[in-house]
Amino acid sequence: MIRMKPLTALALLLCVALLPACSEPGGAGDNGSAAHPGEEIYNRYCFSCHASGVAGAPRFGDAEAWAPRIAKGPAVLLQATQKGVPPGMPAMGLCTTCTAQDLEVVIDYMVQAAK
Repeated sequence: MIRMKPLTALALLLCVALLPACSEPGGAGDNGSAAHPGEEIYNRYCFSCHASGVAGAPRFGDAEAWAPRIAKGPAVLLQATQKGVPPGMPAMGLCTTCTAQDLEVVIDYMVQAAK
């Protein structure tokens, strides 16, 4: 067993915990391990609101809440995501580094979960 000073162990733990934040969606740190390509982006940027329905966000997997949005089509969903949806959803869902393609993929991930 390796013995470390408590502060060293804490620093090491912090570094390991923060490593996933060092990669961008689809970037060099993307290991492709997600079942759906949008899952990683969802977990990083969308989960905090869509898991619980904060500020009226349609909950992940809630077919009833997503149905009227899905009916508008993917182009409208993408535009709403890019511009934001008052009062709660900020432009780009706070994923300022996401491309339109990244957003399309994560939107598809959420739509598929709601079907």
